[in-house]
Amino acid sequence: MSENDTTNDRSDRPLLEGHESEYGTRDSATAVAPAEGTFKRNLGAINAFAIVISIVIGSGVFTSPGSIDANVPSPGAALITWLAGGVLAWTGASTLAELGTAIPGEGGVQPYLKLIFGDIFGFLAAWTWIVAVMPATLAILSIVFVESIFSAAGVTDQAGNIEHKLLSVLILVMNAANGISTKASTRLNNFFVTTKFVTILAVVVAGIAVVIMGASNPKRDIGGRDWRTKPWFGFRDSVEPDGSIIEWGKLSEWEMLGHFSAALYGALWAYSGWDKAIYITAELSAPARQLPLAINTAVPTIIICFIAANAAYYVLLPWNVISTTDSVVVTAITRLLGPSFGIIAAILVCLVVAGSLLGNSFVASRMTIAAANQKWLPSFLAVVGRVGTKPPQNIEAGTSKGSASDAPLNALLLSTTFSAVYIMFGNFRALLTFNGLGEYSFFFLTVVGAIVLRFRQPDLDRPYKPLLIIPATFAIVSGFVVVRGAVFAPIQTIILFVLWIIGVGFYQTRRLWAKED
Repeated sequence: MSENDTTNDRSDRPLLEGHESEYGTRDSATAVAPAEGTFKRNLGAINAFAIVISIVIGSGVFTSPGSIDANVPSPGAALITWLAGGVLAWTGASTLAELGTAIPGEGGVQPYLKLIFGDIFGFLAAWTWIVAVMPATLAILSIVFVESIFSAAGVTDQAGNIEHKLLSVLILVMNAANGISTKASTRLNNFFVTTKFVTILAVVVAGIAVVIMGASNPKRDIGGRDWRTKPWFGFRDSVEPDGSIIEWGKLSEWEMLGHFSAALYGALWAYSGWDKAIYITAELSAPARQLPLAINTAVPTIIICFIAANAAYYVLLPWNVISTTDSVVVTAITRLLGPSFGIIAAILVCLVVAGSLLGNSFVASRMTIAAANQKWLPSFLAVVGRVGTKPPQNIEAGTSKGSASDAPLNALLLSTTFSAVYIMFGNFRALLTFNGLGEYSFFFLTVVGAIVLRFRQPDLDRPYKPLLIIPATFAIVSGFVVVRGAVFAPIQTIILFVLWIIGVGFYQTRRLWAKED
């Protein structure tokens, strides 16, 4: 029997059959996963840490502060919202780490949903990520990249122009960087991680410098003065981007809840990407040890960075300015140091967004590969190392025979095409809500599934097992996020349901074809 035949034979076995001795247990941090993976196991905890950092520290920390500030009554409440969003992201990431170290498989949440709820749920998760979530994410990042450039030039109200959309589509060419090889992608990703830390460090250092200078000379007019003259947790009127005023003391409890939930939604968007480490579990050399390590170091690091950066914004800017801008870091640096430094800040933000775009493109292609290997999508989408419709005839060490590259070119082309469509027909805020609905629908199902699996299979070897309250907390909050999003965004909800109906039809059609063959 050939190696390829062996792979095909294994694909028909139960997902958990015999994985304990191969995948990684409490007693063996160096064990490996089943041999049927598409890619080499040549990534470590540092690579996983860098990928999570690169994806999560993207546009959110620079674009979400304004919308969060507009929906909370005080700067202190805004910082608590950032903390709450980070802790919730951590609970979700910890639960996925439990599943990722217990259940082998490529493609993020799809193998877990397939095991727990059945094949159709695994397929719908993959389908949603491939045709909706990841393309929408890449489209959002491309739009933010272009808008950051125009914001530095003082143009802030032309986002819907066809010229802006075409430029955003052009930015997708950065996906080609993932078409070189996995090693080249991870090296470039490490560069972008450094850029992200440098950008946030610059903002924090600027804030500290203003605090020191303001403390030494209280009469000096530098940065924003509100941080030392107004209470951080006292109610203050919030200015909306359209100039309207929110008087917090006059709002009902229901209205307050609506605003707080909107603020939390913005924070969760900023932390979006916390789940991405599990997309490369099948490429980690020792996932049982490396995956929890990467998540439990990356997520706290991100929380600290986000809170520090936002505290600096409240020091650098007057508080009534923050809620009115979607490019707070450029606004802050321009006001503090002048237009020239504002342009430098815009360049750094663009590099940060580029890194997030690269990281998301990296994991988007892995989801497509995994779905094709499950025979949910056409087999040519599993081809690595070349563009073409003919599937590889032999696999050697995770790379198509005769190819010097392990890059998933067909999968990259698919995600780039979908992303371009979303850019041309969508806008930033609509895509943001659409993305959140798709993601959190399946995050909710996955975390609920993790809880169900604890009772259904209590003896399943779990190298990493957080307290039950952790997945329970995330399930409650993610369910709330989905319901709220569906109520307040009916158009995006309808589009998502239509995509699911199309997906079910596609799934059933492929099953019928498979039976006929």
